[in-house]
Amino acid sequence: MGILLWIAMGLFAGVLAKWMMPGSDPGGIVATMLIGIGGAIVGGMIATAIGFGSVTGFDVRSLVIATGGAVALLYGYRVYAPRLWATGRDF
Repeated sequence: MGILLWIAMGLFAGVLAKWMMPGSDPGGIVATMLIGIGGAIVGGMIATAIGFGSVTGFDVRSLVIATGGAVALLYGYRVYAPRLWATGRDF
């Protein structure tokens, strides 16, 4: 998959993940795109590990995997970021 397709899929998966989990999340379009790309990587690793497949191209299955990974990243951010800020640690 080319870099432009990763960016497009990342943006689309990030937008879907933020739409599925509304709330106050960081960043604009770039952060949304990075969440989606990271979600595609995380979702691809998890899907491959359980035998569902991997992110190989821009199709519905890959979009579902990427969106699921992006939702998992957003959930992890919402759980762990407040704890880090409460302790006063720097990133």
